[in-house]
Amino acid sequence: MDYVSHAQVSHGQASAAQFQGAWKALKADTWRQYGRLGWGALLGGALARRTFRVLVTMRLCQAAAASRGIGRLVLAPLKLLHRLAAHAAGMDLPWSADIGPGLLLLHGWGLVVSPGARIGANVTLFHGVTIGLRVRLARDGRRTEEYPTIEDEVWVGPHATIVGGITIGRGSRIAAGAFVTEDVPPFSTVVGNPAVIVKRGCVADVTNPVPL
Repeated sequence: MDYVSHAQVSHGQASAAQFQGAWKALKADTWRQYGRLGWGALLGGALARRTFRVLVTMRLCQAAAASRGIGRLVLAPLKLLHRLAAHAAGMDLPWSADIGPGLLLLHGWGLVVSPGARIGANVTLFHGVTIGLRVRLARDGRRTEEYPTIEDEVWVGPHATIVGGITIGRGSRIAAGAFVTEDVPPFSTVVGNPAVIVKRGCVADVTNPVPL
């Protein structure tokens, strides 16, 4: 019997968990989009709806990257397929970004998400949203890159910009056109450029929420 190290077993278990996570995330994305699950909704959305198709290709890339053996062989063509889907959808959505289950993209045109951003579950993003990098330049010339964290159940309106190493708290609402460079407490509403908090204790706006 061949010896299998504990590290090999652990790696295999981690890969299986990541693969299952990508599949569960895709089912959650489907629920957010249609309020139901099923192959009809998933396949129909992948064929007919550009803002959903890009989520399908993203999750497929994540599943392939997490798999072992033959699954890894399809990663390259899936990455190309995702690039084409994102181009057709008019958005920049990296397949490798850390994005939780139940992402809902509305309209989608002009959406930009930096690869280092972190996005939680049940998040809603409208067209023109930028979730991006901020580079801090020290006096000695050193560059520090910072990316936002978007927590669960956050709603981000059209053309809002969120940049830097900040956290948007759970259940918050970012109004259309807001420019956010500071932390936002959970369940807050922010508006304006620069963004200011205009309401605390707001109710999370989540269409077809997936249980967390």
